[in-house]
Amino acid sequence: MFVDAIERASAFTRAIHSISRNYGSRVIQSGAATMFFINSNGWALTCRHVANQLKAADQLAAKRKAFMDELVALTGTKKKKQIKRELEKKYNYKKSTTYEFYSTFVNCIEGNLNFEIILHSKLDVALIHFNDFSHLLCESFPIFAKNGSDLKQGKYLCRLGFPFAEFTNFAYDSNEDKIHWTTTGRKDTPRFPIEGMVTRHLIDDKKNIIGFELSTPGLRGHSGGPAFDTEGKVWGMQASTAHLDLNFDVNQEVIRKGLKKKVSDHAFLHVGYCIHVNIIKEFMPKHKVDFQEE
Repeated sequence: MFVDAIERASAFTRAIHSISRNYGSRVIQSGAATMFFINSNGWALTCRHVANQLKAADQLAAKRKAFMDELVALTGTKKKKQIKRELEKKYNYKKSTTYEFYSTFVNCIEGNLNFEIILHSKLDVALIHFNDFSHLLCESFPIFAKNGSDLKQGKYLCRLGFPFAEFTNFAYDSNEDKIHWTTTGRKDTPRFPIEGMVTRHLIDDKKNIIGFELSTPGLRGHSGGPAFDTEGKVWGMQASTAHLDLNFDVNQEVIRKGLKKKVSDHAFLHVGYCIHVNIIKEFMPKHKVDFQEE
């Protein structure tokens, strides 16, 4: 059903890889998100919460540098463990605190990485603009649905993204006490499509349609990916997943491997929340971003 459409969407959909670790830990957490290019001028769409993570990276790096500089400056004035405890309290560093975060845009541009981020004032949408690149690694761009009111219950859409972070090109440097990208290991993450039926529209407090719900969840890493029909037309963007309580609580005795076992289950229906195409098309012109419409 979506074979050709997935091929078309793959031409402009890209992964954002990230690595992070918590304070005091050497365990590297890898993750992925999604974005898709809009035009040849280097404009792309993603979710606001994804863009906020990208913006927070510089703040985390500055905080870490200030912490390390102060630790070095104070060394020798007191016992090192005491100094470190005091600074940990000052900088609010705990085992659950993100200490480092780095990201990379996969197969997006050649040349200098220089980009700006524009956040939607209220909704989970953001624009990324790549500047000063020598070559954009994208030659095909999305066509947005012209009439958003045609998106009704029962229409099937597909979402494309990178929910399973399978790249391995990162490592921890014990000498520098720092995580970093490497030139070895797997550099890509496979794309993953998932289809769903439009079940309901999402409205704001003024009863304006701002999004729509799909009968299947968007997975972690799908955020920022396009939602498109069988022709490849874009109707929205995957943003989040909601968990609807089915009230089908089960406490039941079953037989497993010949033995009785009690099973307790609380069922939820996981549904995808997407930003509506009308919202996206209202957002882009405000920032003079050109796009194609059917």
